[in-house]
Amino acid sequence: MRTPLETRAAGTARGVPPKGPAQLLFWRLFIINGLLFAIGTLVLALSPATVSSPVLLTEVPVLLIGLALILAANAALVRASLAPLDALTTVMRRVGLLRRGGDRAIEAGNGDLGHLIRTFNEMLDRLEAENSASSALALAAQEGERQRISRELHDQIGQSLTVALLSLKRVVDRSPDDLREESLVAQEAVRASLEEVRQVAQRLRPGVLADLGLRSALNSLGSEFSRSSGIPVTWEVDDPLPELSGDVELVLYRIAQEALTNVARHAHATRVDFALTSTTKGLTLRILDDGQGGDLREGAGIRGMRERALLIGAELTIAARASEGTDVRLVVPGVETGS
Repeated sequence: MRTPLETRAAGTARGVPPKGPAQLLFWRLFIINGLLFAIGTLVLALSPATVSSPVLLTEVPVLLIGLALILAANAALVRASLAPLDALTTVMRRVGLLRRGGDRAIEAGNGDLGHLIRTFNEMLDRLEAENSASSALALAAQEGERQRISRELHDQIGQSLTVALLSLKRVVDRSPDDLREESLVAQEAVRASLEEVRQVAQRLRPGVLADLGLRSALNSLGSEFSRSSGIPVTWEVDDPLPELSGDVELVLYRIAQEALTNVARHAHATRVDFALTSTTKGLTLRILDDGQGGDLREGAGIRGMRERALLIGAELTIAARASEGTDVRLVVPGVETGS
């Protein structure tokens, strides 16, 4: 006996257009109701009960009981038949495209409902793949733009400020005593601006990551965070780390950078614990703070972290800690080795 899918495939092969989901659902309900009415008619025909014309008062309870039984059986059968739609609706409400291999509806239905659930799951797989591809292109363009701006800051603005700083040094050396103090103030202002430009360029394009590796880049990131925010950072990084591809190193660095930025802006923390460890589950990056946890609203920063995690097939979880603060955890299963 053919299944509904095989019947539709055979009909398509013969040039007969396949039935749509609405048509198949109609026939499902029609058959259920038709069987119930047929059984009810058969029971009425074989039973000793009779219906007079006009209906006698003694026959009314029998008719009402029969109608109630038919309606109850119809409700139970239709509810059981359409139960997979409730599960599908629940998955639709909580599904998200920023969690790779997330919720999927269980193919518990049969026939047309099973086909509907499979189609929904295939749609989620396709949307996740398309979202991951578009995110990869967007993040690659973003990194390229960051590198371009970083080079311009370093090569043009940085050099111009360096020239201005050297010129001010000569001015300070030649200034009379009554102008020397003002010249020194201007010199220090230019020096501070040059340092800020250098830090901005470093945040935009972490040259230390390419030059000295992930460990040194993370240490530099933590030191800069502590210096600018005044929040101490405790580091725990495995030695040695497994060999990583450039994409994995960049994602780890950017997620750590964004997590520390969120701590500085929103957490009001007094301490940050940072760990990068290699376990049987893969490489785990974990950042914990003792600041304000509670309900976490996912803005553009957290969304960017999730998109970056998807690029390397990693799992990112951000949750409020039981005591206080926030726990950011990134697990990279099957770490890619560099070529």
